Amino acid sequence: MNQLVPQNSGANSQGQRGSVLILVLVVIAMLTLGAYSFFEIMVSESEATAMYSRQAETRAFAESGIELVAAVLATPETEDDVSLYHNPGRFQAVLMRDSENARGRGYFSVVAPIEVDSTASLSRSGLVDESGRLNVNQILKFELSEDESRELLMYLPDMTEEVADAILDWIDDDETLRAYGAEGDYYSSLDPPYYAKNSNLASIDELLQVAGVTADLLYGEDANRNGLLDPNENDGDANAPFDNADGILQPGWAAFLTVNSRELNQRADGTDRIFVNNGVLDELYDTLVEEFDEDVARFVVAFRMSGPYVDPNDPAAQASGETSGTDNTSPSGSSGSSGSGSASSKDGAESIGTSKSDDTGNTGRGSSSQTSGGSLVDAAAAIGNALGGSAEGAVTRGGMDLAKGAKYETKSIYELIGARTEVEIDGQKQMLDSPWSADAGSMQSYLPALLDMLTTIEGGEIPGRINVNQARMEVLLGIPGMTEEIAMSVTSSPMIGSQGEALTDQAALRTTTGWLVSQGIVDLPTMVTLDRFLTGRGHVFRAQIVGFFEEGGGYTRLEATIDATQSPAKVVSVMDLTELGRGYSKTALTGIVYEPGN
Repeated sequence: MNQLVPQNSGANSQGQRGSVLILVLVVIAMLTLGAYSFFEIMVSESEATAMYSRQAETRAFAESGIELVAAVLATPETEDDVSLYHNPGRFQAVLMRDSENARGRGYFSVVAPIEVDSTASLSRSGLVDESGRLNVNQILKFELSEDESRELLMYLPDMTEEVADAILDWIDDDETLRAYGAEGDYYSSLDPPYYAKNSNLASIDELLQVAGVTADLLYGEDANRNGLLDPNENDGDANAPFDNADGILQPGWAAFLTVNSRELNQRADGTDRIFVNNGVLDELYDTLVEEFDEDVARFVVAFRMSGPYVDPNDPAAQASGETSGTDNTSPSGSSGSSGSGSASSKDGAESIGTSKSDDTGNTGRGSSSQTSGGSLVDAAAAIGNALGGSAEGAVTRGGMDLAKGAKYETKSIYELIGARTEVEIDGQKQMLDSPWSADAGSMQSYLPALLDMLTTIEGGEIPGRINVNQARMEVLLGIPGMTEEIAMSVTSSPMIGSQGEALTDQAALRTTTGWLVSQGIVDLPTMVTLDRFLTGRGHVFRAQIVGFFEEGGGYTRLEATIDATQSPAKVVSVMDLTELGRGYSKTALTGIVYEPGN
């Protein structure tokens, strides 16, 4: 029997082998693809890990910057450290991590906008003084009229009378409705309802709860919070209300307002200033003799006893009610302050501009020496003089009988300059001229030291005065007695040279407000009025610190508020702005001009 053999068995065997080959190739391809995908994932993970590591390092750089700023504020290491406005040597590209290659070198820089730059395109290496802004919580402490209080806010961009009064109603301690404001009845009608705070703001962001305040008004078109006009903030974006492509930055009210500003009522070396409104006149006299000389002590004490001399035949003086030897005539709303504040009574009844708070956080105004508070001052002075005097209870210094007590409360140290006073010395009326000349050249040499040494306010701190060196035009214009001419002169006076260099001589000159007078920007009578609102430097600062590498990715931008009225300086708050972008160019961070594209 013949066995049948399939004719195509060879072909089937070859086909099976071909199928296996294809299957093997598919498997190899899949394995290769899997290996490649795994490799890509590992590379991505490695890059992500490296980026995370670099990001973590830049955060450490920035946090180190905060600590350095706090240390400089607490204890300056060098004479150059006193320059906080623009100090590239201390605050620009501080090396944190060294390496042989640029990608490995890490730094931090402290950067700030130049507030008075109309183009909003220039930056500096330094700190922002919170006193350059209007302290909302201190507006009512100035004890101004309702119109004057509102006026302090009215120069802010797009501010209205309704919103200004609503802000004042929010921070006052009552439910009395202002002319254009809003109180509890309005807020309780909202959905959901809430109450008016009727107390101090904890932060500027809290203003968003006030009637009429919106995020656009509060933050403006400065989307990345760097204080500069960036290209994306000037492209006419219809979704950004203030982005009108006009080439002008609308920073929002947050750039003009604060709740943190205050200054130390001390000399630059940390010692106490001499309180010229001390009710114990022999103590005041002895202190002045020790610090100055007999002539200075005699004049200042005589000024306290008799006040400024005004010619009784001067019709203008008589019309204003000023005469020689009158009691304290400091008018409400015009009491001045020296290099450190407005007058206050020895018994603690503080006058306008001081910070004595009740249990609601609000500050009341003290009375002049004509009030019951003033009677206590006179009584204290009489007791002090009796204790330091002869058996008959009289005490004399420089031929003056100090038992008569102080009749005049000095409103401002500027009031003493170029003044005259009439006093009885050794039983005879004598005219005393101020030891401090009103000559501009002389003032430029002695004013910084004088304002550093003397004060008209008692206490360790002064809140709320405005730093003329960093205040924007809109903040200055609202101050009672301020003129547009003065405000323009102040904001147009440079603190940085044309090549970006620090003007150290200007920084040293402007530690007090004396430069306004010595340079002829403000006359003495006007300065007496403005003095209670102005200062040359506060002691609470805001710092934007960027941690970065010289090349390659990774950066961290932090904004810290640091209170240098405490020892050591206290970091009050830290805000992470990294998600808003680096904020500043590499040139601003390093001081190096890079080629386009770098």
